[in-house]
Amino acid sequence: MKGFSFRSLTFMLLIAFLVWSSYIETCNARRGKHWRQSRSASASLYKKKGKSHGSSHHSSNGGSVKPKTPPPRASSPPVPKEGIPSKPPKKGNNNDHAATLNVLDFGAKGDGATDDTKAFQAAWAAACKVEASTIIVPSQYKFLVGPISFSGPYCKQNIVFQLDGTIIAPTNSKVWGSGLLHWLEFTKLVGITVQGKGIIDGRGSVWWQDSPSQDPFDDEETLIVPSNNTVNKNLPAPISSSLGGKMPSIKPTALRFYGSFDVTVTGITIKNSPQCHLKFDNCIGVTVFSMHVSSPGNSPNTDGIHLQNSRDVLIHNTDLACGDDCISIQTGCSNVYVRDVNCGPGHGISIGSLGKDGTKACVSNVTVRDVIMHNTMNGVRIKTWQGGLGTVQGILFSNIQVSEVQIPIIIDQFYCDRSKCKNQTAAVAISGITYEKIRGTYTVKPVYLACSDSLPCTGVTLNSIKLEPMQEGYHLYDPFCWQTFGELLSPTLPPVSCLQLGKPPSNHIQNDHEAC
Repeated sequence: MKGFSFRSLTFMLLIAFLVWSSYIETCNARRGKHWRQSRSASASLYKKKGKSHGSSHHSSNGGSVKPKTPPPRASSPPVPKEGIPSKPPKKGNNNDHAATLNVLDFGAKGDGATDDTKAFQAAWAAACKVEASTIIVPSQYKFLVGPISFSGPYCKQNIVFQLDGTIIAPTNSKVWGSGLLHWLEFTKLVGITVQGKGIIDGRGSVWWQDSPSQDPFDDEETLIVPSNNTVNKNLPAPISSSLGGKMPSIKPTALRFYGSFDVTVTGITIKNSPQCHLKFDNCIGVTVFSMHVSSPGNSPNTDGIHLQNSRDVLIHNTDLACGDDCISIQTGCSNVYVRDVNCGPGHGISIGSLGKDGTKACVSNVTVRDVIMHNTMNGVRIKTWQGGLGTVQGILFSNIQVSEVQIPIIIDQFYCDRSKCKNQTAAVAISGITYEKIRGTYTVKPVYLACSDSLPCTGVTLNSIKLEPMQEGYHLYDPFCWQTFGELLSPTLPPVSCLQLGKPPSNHIQNDHEAC
């Protein structure tokens, strides 16, 4: 009985062991996700398939370890290395210090006596290589600079000339040789800006005094007859030439831009230029605002702003005082917009003179509005030479306030800046001219419209004209018209009854050679 029991117990324990052993193998297989034969077999498979196929490993005692994190997939973007910026640097301006260039760092003294021309040239050469660079002309310094050209066309774009100090012109006649047309010149640039609170001083009185008789005179002076038959020709007392030599008869423009795109001039003051103060020639996209021109009213041929062969021009919020036209718009100009300008003293705002020596002149789409003129020779004017070709069309003069202006409204197709000019039949065609809201006081004649016999002015419109005389020391004249055709949209003061309504009975039609 006992033997049976012992054998039975032994048999049951054997069965239990086998069941327990089978259960252990099953659990180990589940924990490892898959069963491996041996450690050597696992190593052999690892070498054959690569690390990516070994997601888990077992210990020698059959236990499992946590699988390692797999490496990133090949398609994932690489992580930037330390020190490499995640954003690209600013274009053309990797070094802010290199892009800001002070002329003092290039040897300029700024004492008003030392010639700083070479320092300015060196600063420009460095700025020319860096896009959006800035040249600093610091305040509280006075720089003597001779004739200089800041030129492209291989300069980088968007250079800023930050003028906060003063630049003065030399009065040594030897510096100018036989005569130069320009003093400070920017040529063939894109995105050039001249800005700041500084001054460009041409010290022009030595030029004006040396050769006033050689300068052409404004033809409208012949219409001005003071009651005492005198005309004030006194020029301001000149500064003396530094070497006592006579200045050349060719006088330079103070600041000129040529062949450039996207030009901006703002904030600065240009004063006492030997001739024109600010000139734009063959430029596209010009903006001038919040700047000042200052010269005596009797300084000869010192135009404030001169435009030639330029288009897409905006001039606004600017003060212009000079001895010639506050703004002169010459041939080749179109899409010009002038507003919020103070003019005076000076000769007003003019289109022309055009067509000199038989040349072709083309001016179109010009607007001048919201202008104040005080003590000027003319108001708004178009002037052309006999014998010229081309057209002036699409012109609007609007909301012009005049005060003590000698002749507020002028078209003169017989312009002549010399003692005598030859009579000729050819003329620049003038059409589509509107004068509206021209109001204030005059001292000589309210309206002067003198057009060509062979090519009369057409489409001249007057609207809301109210001009009253100032009666201090001057003979006053009635409005004058000759061969001028158009319409009156409202009564004028004084009445401009000389304007012929409609179109001329027979009008010369320009051929391809004459037209623009």
